[in-house]
Amino acid sequence: MLLDADDSQLVLVDYQIKLMPAMLDAAAVIANAARLARLAALMSVPVVLTEQAPSKLGATVAEVQTALRTDSPAAAVRTLAKMQFSAVEEGLGDWLRPPPKPVQGNARSLPKHLQKAATEAQSRAAIVLAGCEAHICLLQTALDLLEDEFEVWVVTDACSSRTERNRDAAFDRLAGAGAELVTTEMVAFEWLRSAEHPAFQDVQALIK
Repeated sequence: MLLDADDSQLVLVDYQIKLMPAMLDAAAVIANAARLARLAALMSVPVVLTEQAPSKLGATVAEVQTALRTDSPAAAVRTLAKMQFSAVEEGLGDWLRPPPKPVQGNARSLPKHLQKAATEAQSRAAIVLAGCEAHICLLQTALDLLEDEFEVWVVTDACSSRTERNRDAAFDRLAGAGAELVTTEMVAFEWLRSAEHPAFQDVQALIK
């Protein structure tokens, strides 16, 4: 199963100014988070940023915010402030799976396959997830999303914790729970699918 840009949403968890200096390999992790943000902007993939206790830990780091800036009207970016470690406990699931728009006219007169399409049209079920700390906020958010029947794709090279043991334990647990473990380049080239994609040159430059 490959990622599809048209079925994806990107969630970047707690890349905050006062948190990132304590993270393992922080510079590389931030760089990959910024690449994911820019990829999403190029591919018109909706983005949600989460910020844990922002009054204490600060806003999302500038590198990620800059990468998300785009002139594309299709690019959607929202920020969810939270106190719970799982962003799902703060309503993330509702953001990712909004209620369906009411069907115009008499829904019963529509064929069944069109009735189903009307309820699922807004759903992007593949959640590409990255963030910090991997064993706390990222893990709890991912497990709750899996329980809510989203597909969860964790971008390992854009995740971190204070220690390698905690980070790797999170990856082991996530894989066992059914999350797909991927890298930034996997996401990029699965979203593209082809060297003929209009964004290919921009994405290739971003990866290099």
